[in-house]
Amino acid sequence: MFTVIQWFIFLLANAMAIPIVIGSIFQMEAIEIMMLMQRTFFIVGIACFLQGWLGHKLPIVDGPAGLWISTFAVFAISIGSAGPDGVQALRLLEAAMILTGVFLMAFGILKISGKVIYLFTPLVTGVFLTLLTFQLSGTFLEGMFGLGNGAEYIQVSQFTIALITFSLVLILSIFFEGWLKGYAVLIGISVGWLLFALLLDQEQTTLDNAPLFQAPEMFAWGAPIFDWSVVPIALLTAFILLSNIVASLSATSNVIKGEVDFNQTQMNRGSFVLGMNHGISGMFSGVAVVPLASTAGFLQLTGQMKKSPFMWASALLMIVSFFPVIIAKLAMIPSPVANAALLASFVQLMGLGLRNLFSEPLNERRITIITVSMLLGSGLMFIPPESFALLPETVKQVISNGLLVGTVIAVVLERVWKK
Repeated sequence: MFTVIQWFIFLLANAMAIPIVIGSIFQMEAIEIMMLMQRTFFIVGIACFLQGWLGHKLPIVDGPAGLWISTFAVFAISIGSAGPDGVQALRLLEAAMILTGVFLMAFGILKISGKVIYLFTPLVTGVFLTLLTFQLSGTFLEGMFGLGNGAEYIQVSQFTIALITFSLVLILSIFFEGWLKGYAVLIGISVGWLLFALLLDQEQTTLDNAPLFQAPEMFAWGAPIFDWSVVPIALLTAFILLSNIVASLSATSNVIKGEVDFNQTQMNRGSFVLGMNHGISGMFSGVAVVPLASTAGFLQLTGQMKKSPFMWASALLMIVSFFPVIIAKLAMIPSPVANAALLASFVQLMGLGLRNLFSEPLNERRITIITVSMLLGSGLMFIPPESFALLPETVKQVISNGLLVGTVIAVVLERVWKK
């Protein structure tokens, strides 16, 4: 029972903050954030269960994908974050996630997922992870400063508590061992939330009237809008997400078996179920999930190598998602605190990206590929999306996303420029 609870808390920690971040980006009301959190819990629970049952069949947590968080942020900027424009952006994102799911399922059925692994060399993976942290760090910092939801100026008191949360998560994860390190994010969020409630005299919308029982709503943002502009985004995203499967299977199998040991069958099954999970994410209006390589650290920390507690915890999270009265309390976590905890967790992610970039000696070829990909990818992040307004919709959605452009450039240069 204790192992199931530990798994459940780990699943919860990876699922609870993203809805608050997305809610802040799209200026959602408290009740909307609560319902998004409900759907996220359901999506994460069913995604983990399906992967453990039908997919790669390893105890790997599926959580909201960082790549999709950045895509949500890009759509909010380029299309709109509130009102009719915000709804249109969210409906387009539903379609993008469903289409990405179709591509991932096709990769699995046609058994080509395992064959494209060679595209994601350490250099390409390093460029992707580093650009991802660049893109999301700005979003997380805005949240830490209390910007958004009508705030135009930095909120010093909110940022101070966010900075305490950020520092606490880092200190616990770096200098401590055991359960303190394993639950650093959850502890940081709890302390930050408590400080927010005690020190800041701010009115928060209460959700005391949340229903006791209610099933997650399908297409809560409206019916998906299928537009040709999302097709290239969905295809590129599907290819890039294959690297998440590779990284997760490598890290987890290494912890469980003592060596990197997985086959193309697991890769293809994992891709197919990841596609199913993307379809579920789009249908239930949430942020699409991917296998998280960080699960390997949890396994190594706790020594819980058995799959059955993981499956029970996944089922428990699905059950909890049907009780909004419980989720309503979690939805009141202040946005600066949630953003701070996530930014702290991305420190390790950027470190992984840098280790991949410098895994081999830097020669003229590697330096050129890295710098060209990083310069063009990160440079596009600083250009206002409205600058691309006159371009065709398809081109605009692709070129305004520096993460996708930089990663594609790295893949192309890595293949064309032979060693």
